[in-house]
Amino acid sequence: LNGGEAEPLTDVKTGVSNFDWSPDGRSIAYTVTDKKTEDEEKNDKGKNDFRWVDENVKMSRLFVVSVTKGADGKREPRQLTTENYNVGGDFDWSPDNRMIAFSHSRSPVANDWTTSDVSLIEVSNGKVTSFVKTAAAESSPRFSPDGKSIALSVSDIPARWASNNLINIYPATGGTPKVLATSFDGQPNIAGWSPDGKRIYFSEAKGTGTRIYVVDTAANKFTEINETDEVLSGVNLNRTGTMLGFVKQNAEIPPEAYVSKVGKFAPIQISRANADIPKVPIGKTEIVKWKSKDGKEIEGLLTYPVNYRAGTKVPLILNVHGGPTGVFQQNFIGGRGVYPLATFAARGYAILRPNPRGSSGYGKDFRYANEKDWGGADYQDLMSGVDKVIEMGVADANRLGVMGWSYGGFMTSWIVTQTKRFKAASAGAPVTNLMSFNGTADIPSFIPDYFGGQSWENIEIYQKHSPMFNVKGVTTPTLIQHGEADIRVPISQGYEFYNALKAQNVPTRMIVLPRQPHGPNEPKMQLAAMQSNLDWFEKHLGATSAQK
Repeated sequence: LNGGEAEPLTDVKTGVSNFDWSPDGRSIAYTVTDKKTEDEEKNDKGKNDFRWVDENVKMSRLFVVSVTKGADGKREPRQLTTENYNVGGDFDWSPDNRMIAFSHSRSPVANDWTTSDVSLIEVSNGKVTSFVKTAAAESSPRFSPDGKSIALSVSDIPARWASNNLINIYPATGGTPKVLATSFDGQPNIAGWSPDGKRIYFSEAKGTGTRIYVVDTAANKFTEINETDEVLSGVNLNRTGTMLGFVKQNAEIPPEAYVSKVGKFAPIQISRANADIPKVPIGKTEIVKWKSKDGKEIEGLLTYPVNYRAGTKVPLILNVHGGPTGVFQQNFIGGRGVYPLATFAARGYAILRPNPRGSSGYGKDFRYANEKDWGGADYQDLMSGVDKVIEMGVADANRLGVMGWSYGGFMTSWIVTQTKRFKAASAGAPVTNLMSFNGTADIPSFIPDYFGGQSWENIEIYQKHSPMFNVKGVTTPTLIQHGEADIRVPISQGYEFYNALKAQNVPTRMIVLPRQPHGPNEPKMQLAAMQSNLDWFEKHLGATSAQK
C-alpha cells in the first residue's frame, strides 16, 4: 500500500482459486487444484489421453504461504490438506491464527455439493479434525471474534437443489448448535460477526434487490440494514466488524465497489472501474406486479424503450431467467451477456423479466412452488405477465418474442409447444428432454429432486413436462444457442430440439459457440450470441422506434 513493485507469492500450473489473509497478516491461505502428473502430461502429448468417468478426479487442496521470505530468500508454500476430498472456497482463520475452518465435499463435481461438511485444521502441523458431518450440507464457516464459536450455513435434511439454509452457531470445541430462525428467503450468505460476537451479518435476495441483515444471536431477531432495492454482491465484513464491503449496482448505474459503516448504511463508492462507460440514453426499468391464473401475486421488471411515449404499443420480449431458482434483480442492463437488454431498449423493444414461482427472493414456499410442475403454474405466471403488459398499453400483442437461458431455455422451448402467440423465440442452452438430460448432464440428481424420482420410476411426468415430447405442431421461428463445452446442459439438448423443429419445417437456426461452458465467457462468443439475438428478433418482430 506504500508503493513498490508487486511480487508473486505462488507459481502453480493450475491456478489459485480462493485466498484469505491470516488475522496477523503474516500468512495467506489459498486453494489449488491438483496438477496433472508427468505421465498424464506425457499421455496428453501422445494422444493417449483416454479417461475413466468419475475416476482420478482432481481435488482442490488447502495451502498456506508466509508473506515473509525465508533465510534463502524464498517463500515456500505448505500443503495443508491431503485427504481424499475437495476443499471448497469457504474457509476462515481462527482469531489466534492457529486454526482454519473449511468446508469440503466428496469431489468438485457439481452434483456432490450435497456432501459438503466442515472440518478444522491446525495450521502448524496439518492435523485435521472433523467438525460437523451430518446428512445436511454444511458450508461458510465463520469464527466469532473470540474464537469460541463458529457460525455455519446448514441446509435442510436432505439437502435439496431448491435450497433452504439456516445459520447454526456451534461451540468451537464441538457440541450442539444454536439454530437461528429462518431468514426471509432461507438462503443467507454469511458476511461476518459484530466485534462483540453478539450479532451476525448476512445478505440474501429480497424481491428484485438485495438485503443485508443483522441477527441478534441471543434474541434470534433479524433487522434489515438497507431498505432499498439496489443489487449488492460480494458482501463482506472487515475483521474488526465495523465496515461492510460490497459491489453495488442498479438498472441504470453499472457495478462499482462500495463500503459502508455497519451502524448506518450509507454506501461510499471507492472504485471507478466503469467510469468510462459511454453515457448514452438507457431504457427506464420499473417493478410491475400482476395476479397469475390462480391468483398468486407475481413480480417482475419491465424495461421500456428509450424515450418511450406513454400509450405507444411496442414489440415486447419476454425474458425468462435460469435456475429455476434464479431471480431477476435490478442489475445494470448495459452489462455484457447473451441478451443485450440496453440495445434492445435502444432499438424500440420493451423487455419483461418476470420472477415466476420457483424463483429466489420471495421465500422458501414460493421457491418450492414449482416442484413436479415445470411448465405448469410457472408458465401461467409468465403468460399472465405478458397479458399485464398488453393491458398496460405498452406491448403490441402481435409482436411478441420470448428468450431465456438454461431453465429459461427450457421455458422458452416449452412455451413454443404450448402457444402460438409469440412471433419469435430464442432458446439458450435449453433443457428440452428431461430424461436424456439426467443421463448426460453433470448434475444427474437435479431433475429427480424436482420431480420426485427417476424417469424409469415415473415416465409419464417426464414426458408430460419435456418440450421434446410436446414438440409436434410447433410453428414459432426459434433460434437455439449453445456452448459446445457445456456440461451443465449438454449441447445434445439443443440439437434434439433443433432437429425436431427442422423436421417440421419450422424456421430455425442453431448457433454453436466453440469452447464455451454453460455461460459463454469469451468476449467474441458473447458478441456472437448477442448479435444473433438482435438479428433474430429484428427479422421476426420488425425493427421499430418507440417515437414513430
